[in-house]
Amino acid sequence: MAKMAVRKMVERQTGVALWRQIADRIRLAISNGDYDATGMVPPEMALAREFGVNRHTVRSALAALAEEGLVRAVQGRGTLIERKERVTYPISRRTRFSQGLGRQVKEIGSKLLDHREVPASHETAAPLGLSPGAPLIELRTVSSGDGRPLSVAVGYFPADRFPKMAEEYARLGSVTKAFAAQGLDDYVRVSTEIVARHADTDELALLKLSPGAIILEAQAVNADLEGRPVEYSRTRFAADRMKLRIET
Repeated sequence: MAKMAVRKMVERQTGVALWRQIADRIRLAISNGDYDATGMVPPEMALAREFGVNRHTVRSALAALAEEGLVRAVQGRGTLIERKERVTYPISRRTRFSQGLGRQVKEIGSKLLDHREVPASHETAAPLGLSPGAPLIELRTVSSGDGRPLSVAVGYFPADRFPKMAEEYARLGSVTKAFAAQGLDDYVRVSTEIVARHADTDELALLKLSPGAIILEAQAVNADLEGRPVEYSRTRFAADRMKLRIET
């Protein structure tokens, strides 16, 4: 009964379209395993009654979830849950994307979207222990598992210490390997802060999500073994595809 009550909480006149609210609640119900017994989303009429809306609104919500690849309409049967499993990503003293995913996915992909040298802002200078205006290498990347986008990130690295960060990442497809190519063989996670929010327009496009989708944003600082910060990053994970696990 508690899960049903959560799904019914759609609010009018909030600025968020009803179909988006319904899509969020169906997505959550799928993640919670509410529909595991049948492997199907309830019929449109049942959902319309549950949420107190018309079938057209429900149909719009299901269409958005279908675009994400979460459900699929099957003629004569209804709406089939296509994929509900989430990948667990451990955050620990040594957090590495490919090692963290382990055997959960068969193929891991990382792509450099763009890069540039930028002066450190107050936001990026403080976690790196630098003065505002210090030169940084900014990388924007997207990572995937089995062809499914899992996260997008923007990372900042001291330009005087890692001047070839972009070139090495583009060549090797890994921050860890790019560090090693520039003389840093090991590093550790100093801090991680995680917040949940709705994805913005760019994140929706890069992660192939529908409007209203939730992401988990992790702001992290990595340092070398002497304690000198080497990276400040903001990584956004698709919440319905990734589960973050804090390991101590």
